[in-house]
Amino acid sequence: MSIEVLDEAGGGTDLAELSRLSRFVLDRMRVHPMAELCVKLVDEATIAELNEQWMEKTGPTDVLAFPMDELRPGLVNEEPEEGVLGDLVLCPAVARRQAEEAGHPERDEVWLLTVHGILHLLGYDHAEPDEHREMFGLQARLLEEWARDRATAGERADRP
Repeated sequence: MSIEVLDEAGGGTDLAELSRLSRFVLDRMRVHPMAELCVKLVDEATIAELNEQWMEKTGPTDVLAFPMDELRPGLVNEEPEEGVLGDLVLCPAVARRQAEEAGHPERDEVWLLTVHGILHLLGYDHAEPDEHREMFGLQARLLEEWARDRATAGERADRP
């Protein structure tokens, strides 16, 4: 799996961890192991420009997803489709504000936005109530599994 994480925002986000989270989500969603994903961290001016250009909305947003080959989650006993998943553009400055408002660490908000964006790349949406329930339920489950996986990995690292 090719996951490229680029920090054009210069905000000190742990890029290796963001790459591990992306790989974790793609594995859980049974995306083809050769699929390609690019996660780009940008400043507010850049994401505001992209938001206006592609979404016809004014101002900065937290995350934008640009799917490429319209890959979908793989099914059990079915070979997933190979291709380019797409690009995820995330703004750490907006994530920081949202984290403060929500009362949790910025890192947690960046993780949430990463999972949210990957789900959009995989065709999930939240415009309708049923879609919203499905997508946000899946997002919560993936974040819980990620936290559990990290805790288990930390326990293994603490052992002699």
